[in-house]
Amino acid sequence: MALALFLSVCLIAACGLIYELVAGALASYLLGDSVTQFSTIIGTYLFAMGIGSWLSRFIVRGVITRFVQIEMLVGVVGGLSSLLLFLAFAYTEAFRLVLYGLVLLIGTLVGLEIPLLMRILRDRFSFKDVVANVLTFDYIGALFASLLFPLLLVPRLGLVRSALLFGVINVLVGLWSTHLFRNELPSRRGLQLVGLLALAVLGAGLWKGQQVTTLAEEGMYADPIILSKDTRYQRIVLTSWKDDLRLYLNGHLQFASRDEYRYHEGLVHPGLAAVPSRARVLVLGGGDGLAVREILKYPDVKRVTLVDLDEGMTQLFTTHPRLVAMNSGAFKDPRVLVVNADAFTWLDQSPAQFDFIVIDFPDPSNYHVGKLYTSAFYRLVKRHLAPGGFLAVQSTSPMFARQSFWSIVSTLEGAGLRTWPYHVYVPSFGEWGFVIAGLSSYAPPGSLPPGLRYLTVATVPPLFDFPADMQRVPAEPNRLNDQILVRYYEHEFDAINR
Repeated sequence: MALALFLSVCLIAACGLIYELVAGALASYLLGDSVTQFSTIIGTYLFAMGIGSWLSRFIVRGVITRFVQIEMLVGVVGGLSSLLLFLAFAYTEAFRLVLYGLVLLIGTLVGLEIPLLMRILRDRFSFKDVVANVLTFDYIGALFASLLFPLLLVPRLGLVRSALLFGVINVLVGLWSTHLFRNELPSRRGLQLVGLLALAVLGAGLWKGQQVTTLAEEGMYADPIILSKDTRYQRIVLTSWKDDLRLYLNGHLQFASRDEYRYHEGLVHPGLAAVPSRARVLVLGGGDGLAVREILKYPDVKRVTLVDLDEGMTQLFTTHPRLVAMNSGAFKDPRVLVVNADAFTWLDQSPAQFDFIVIDFPDPSNYHVGKLYTSAFYRLVKRHLAPGGFLAVQSTSPMFARQSFWSIVSTLEGAGLRTWPYHVYVPSFGEWGFVIAGLSSYAPPGSLPPGLRYLTVATVPPLFDFPADMQRVPAEPNRLNDQILVRYYEHEFDAINR
């Protein structure tokens, strides 16, 4: 019995941490800025656990019955939390209220669990053994959950089913407790019936959860969803309407198939066509393979190395028929090497040099991505630039995020690079900005590869002219220890959304 009780502590701790991680991850996906979301959710959750621990003092009778009831309640609420949050985001204006309300409720219930369990155990074991064993198994459960969540649960089950699965585990702990304490529970049959009903609700969620999530997400997107999946790092959603396929990462549009060629031709060709030698090309980010597709239009390119963190992303664009058609099977070309690694770490460890480097990361909407727009990162990139080489950087919109755009320019200059900012009109995004940077002098190319749909030799030079409403404004460089770019970006896009 002792081992069963302490294993229950381990499972309770794992369940509680999973609910917390699910809320933090989902808030990061939907609201952006992972640092803020995880920080506020963890703080609120711990505060609520403190409230639950304090409230446990008022439970003086029927402690075992209350413990079982709390296990079943936290299992249902925690298990359904992810589904409820998706629905709240899609159909209400009160997502934050629902989010923090659920975090407070789940945290309070979890805070009740351990004090009640310790009171149950104190009559069966010495006090020092109760404290030592409960805390030991509690921490083991937390470690188990923290490893399981990113490595297995999110990529295999997704956020919704992960929460539901651990809700089931919570309820099973409650049902198991009715067996362990069967001689001390006057209403054991009633509790077991409630537990079975809770399992039925959670089981229905596991069965229909993905359909409900898709229904909720369809309220967030204009077009029908044809694919949605969670990877270890992000949520990928594909929508389709007639011949227009759109990719969203964590709710942010990455491309629309109708005009993505404008973006990717603009990103790659003004710089790559001007490089005297193009044998070795590096792409950082760009896990959709669309920039690689453009690079492969140059017959003198011998090797393209793509470094993208998310294996789920590159795998999707290697296997999905419609996506492979979009990138022309770029990842299957023998000249292309795909490396799934953190770009910062990979650059620090690799000695290779490249004639041209494409940096195609998502916008700096959070600190995790913002580190890839810092002076420290660009100094690292500069070490890999061959003599006479250039790099091209996706730099957000100089129209809608003007200060952010010029902050990226300032950051590249602060890293010791010369810069040539330019912009391209992409109908799905509006005016979009890029920067060519290097150590040599740049001049627009005198020729371009055949088969381009947008750029011509004559249309490249005007891209470097900025009208009055997009011209340079004061902006500080983005540093690793003070990511002012993320704050610029949040401020500018919050102003647009108001």
